[in-house]
Amino acid sequence: MTYFWFNLALFFELLATGGLIVFLIKQQKQVFRYSYRILLAGFIFHTIFLITHYYSLGTAPVLDLKSALSFFSWSIICAYLVFQLKFKLMVLGSFVAPFAAFLMIISSAMPWFEGPVKPVFKSLWLTVHVGTVFMGNGLFAIAFLAAIMYLIQEYQIKHKQFGSFYKRLPSLATLDSINYHSLLYGFPFLTVGMITGSIYAQYALGTYWQWDPKEVWSLITWLFYAALLHERLAVGWRGRRAAIMSIICFCVLIFTFVGASLFLGGYHSFSSLGAR
Repeated sequence: MTYFWFNLALFFELLATGGLIVFLIKQQKQVFRYSYRILLAGFIFHTIFLITHYYSLGTAPVLDLKSALSFFSWSIICAYLVFQLKFKLMVLGSFVAPFAAFLMIISSAMPWFEGPVKPVFKSLWLTVHVGTVFMGNGLFAIAFLAAIMYLIQEYQIKHKQFGSFYKRLPSLATLDSINYHSLLYGFPFLTVGMITGSIYAQYALGTYWQWDPKEVWSLITWLFYAALLHERLAVGWRGRRAAIMSIICFCVLIFTFVGASLFLGGYHSFSSLGAR
């Protein structure tokens, strides 16, 4: 039954993605309204899947790459739904939904992790750590997509390409504001995730820090985003420079999320998780 909710979420999110792409092309508000509702339904089914999967495993469902990609997709959609309430920016969904659906497609192609789960992973600290980190990642994904949209729109303005696609994208100021707010809200989540991860490491391993490859890369990611946020707040970075740096930071985040877990080994690697 748990996997039924996953497949249902995948179906609705793919359907919403198709609708939001049609909206980007046709610019019909009714298409957006239906697609948004379908995406919201997919998010609800996705949430039910995560809850049932959590109770079946007894821990946060991120012990394999399949589950982690699913959780990442959920956090991106969650961040988008919150931002949609604030900014009412319909076209943002046309970029967010395909990205989230892409992660779900990759996740769906992977085998399920069936356990058993190590008792040490059944910790509230791990759940808090995972939840805050992934919410930060979801918000940073919004910042990344807003940065991509910013560079596209800036290119069109610079080259005086005021065609139909130019009219479909928001103003540079709006996109820069979304990028800024995503960073502003995402960084505290990442920071809390780092702190709770250290507390969990002390509980599980007897030390706050082990120089595990993913620990090191998580710190590097945090430093990249800290530098970007500092430049935006203290120095006044805006526009193109902030957009490019947001893209670079997100590339570092993706390497930390996938590369460090798959290729660098350590106790954070997916191959070391879950077995009793």
